[in-house]
Amino acid sequence: MKLSKNLSLSEVLVSQTAKRLGLSNEPTKEHLESLKSIAFNIFQPIRDHFKTPIYVSSGYRSFELNKAIKGSKTSQHMKGEALDLDADVYGVIDNADIFYYIKENLIFDQLIWEFGDDKNPNWVHVSFSKEGKNRLKVMKALRVKGKTVYQLF
Repeated sequence: MKLSKNLSLSEVLVSQTAKRLGLSNEPTKEHLESLKSIAFNIFQPIRDHFKTPIYVSSGYRSFELNKAIKGSKTSQHMKGEALDLDADVYGVIDNADIFYYIKENLIFDQLIWEFGDDKNPNWVHVSFSKEGKNRLKVMKALRVKGKTVYQLF
């Protein structure tokens, strides 16, 4: 099933952890609608702009999968509202290119520069809410004394 022209449902559901632990990672109908919304409003505009494949390192996560990976208890991944994007996999553009394109051109709920350094994040977390207000919240994730800390960007 296609969520958008260049994003398939299987790409946002794949999880080695779910496979290894035998966990279901199937979205509900409501989550599927949210996935279509983020694909249309976030993923596809990025893909069309850069004209290069964009790797989804994490998409939808069932409650069980999110718990297994010790994700945030309020993670938008569990609602089908978040994607972690990693362009470095293909080497055509950097993750920073994706981050700044989203920040300057798209409506989003949260945009997070995930770790990395001052020039390039390790990946980009972006969320989009099809219902309610998208907050345009931009943050940077850092590790401080072994814990993840978020600061405004």
